[in-house]
Amino acid sequence: MRQTHLVLEDGTYDALVVDAASGVSDDGADVMHLELTVLGGPHKGEIVALSATGLPGTEIDLLGLPATLTVTDGRPSVRVEP
Repeated sequence: MRQTHLVLEDGTYDALVVDAASGVSDDGADVMHLELTVLGGPHKGEIVALSATGLPGTEIDLLGLPATLTVTDGRPSVRVEP
């Protein structure tokens, strides 16, 4: 499987959580590593990998949930819908 580095333009993207794995950041904080698929636009079907803190639930709870991916100044953030 070939992995590419996807750079999204600033904006808001509808997405779906397709994978989640819990971990610990370099500073010791709990972090969730997510893979999201973009649901529309020119990046439809692309997979975006990112890490986030403060998400509710476990890895299993997050799978399949809709999410909003926001990119501002090249920095992504994610909000997962309950």
